[in-house]
Amino acid sequence: MMHDEIRIFPDPFLKNRVSEIENIPSNINEITAKMLKIMEEADGIGLAANQIGYSLRLFVARLPEDKEPLIVINPVILEVDGEDHMEEGCLSVPGVSIEIPRPTRVFLKGINTDGKEVEYELEGLMARVVQHEIDHLNGVLIVDYLSRRDFIRFQREYEKLLKKEEE
Repeated sequence: MMHDEIRIFPDPFLKNRVSEIENIPSNINEITAKMLKIMEEADGIGLAANQIGYSLRLFVARLPEDKEPLIVINPVILEVDGEDHMEEGCLSVPGVSIEIPRPTRVFLKGINTDGKEVEYELEGLMARVVQHEIDHLNGVLIVDYLSRRDFIRFQREYEKLLKKEEE
């Protein structure tokens, strides 16, 4: 299976919940480097492993102002606070943005690439990015936040958008 391209909705692989990683792969640094490269080439700020075909519970994120990326294996949100509504785009649903309510602060735990437990308190855009990427790992896409009626409307417009890109 190729892991060089971002999977695009409605690819069924994106709807699968990814299981926790029990044994960190020996090539984890190679995988995360590839994920960061693909994310940055696509002008993204977050990428879940399953978006490029890996069945690994792992995401990478980096905001433009951040020097170091956030890389978390088996992420779990322990606590949330606040709420804000903001439009979100997604590398797997190109050309679409949807307003989604999310907590403004998250307390996150997981494992780093060395296998050590890590905890983060994240706010603002990074808190939103982390929640978005964990949604991906749970098989949830931004379009799943739409009402049934809005989803039907979205599907019609999205099909036109995809056809236009193929031309």
